Amino acid sequence: MVSTIRILLADDQALVRGALAALLDLEPDLEVVAQVGRADDVVAAAERSAAHVCLLDIEMPGSTAVPDGIAAAAELARAVPSARSLMVTTFGRPGYLRRALESGAAGFVVKDTPAGELAEAVRRVHAGLRVVDPLLAGESLAGGANPLTEREAEVLRVALDGVPVARIAERVHLSAGTVRNYLSSAIGKTGTSTRVEAARVARDRGWI
Repeated sequence: MVSTIRILLADDQALVRGALAALLDLEPDLEVVAQVGRADDVVAAAERSAAHVCLLDIEMPGSTAVPDGIAAAAELARAVPSARSLMVTTFGRPGYLRRALESGAAGFVVKDTPAGELAEAVRRVHAGLRVVDPLLAGESLAGGANPLTEREAEVLRVALDGVPVARIAERVHLSAGTVRNYLSSAIGKTGTSTRVEAARVARDRGWI
């Protein structure tokens, strides 16, 4: 008898979740047992559904503690080690790949992966293997490591909204002077001239 792999889908777009669920449920050994639209709902849903593999989008809403899919993968690895995560994202950025794997994700594929290949990726991840889009793997190696510190990345995520330094300081619980220092360092590392430009470059490279 074929053992069924229980899948959790996490994506903030209901249509995407529905399409993925329909495709995966066509496979005789795969069953979608839970769906969520927020990063901070992943762990609880994985625990409730006893999911084996969690397919996580990267850019979806969450909380301060679990702001996106990569953070959800890290929380999942800590809280529910029996569940393995596979990032399935529109944004195939090398920096995202590095961050996801460092956070404990077992695989990383893009959403235009053919259905049969996605199903096989789920099976391989469930079997304890690592699955990575080969093109992204090459780009990640060529692109080098993320130069930003954790704090620099944190302030740049807030700076993406174009808010004043005082507001950034409030949201990250630091003084305005400390925030300016982090922003100045990040601007230098990204080769930009403003904090918003630095944030956008870091986002496009998958560093935040």
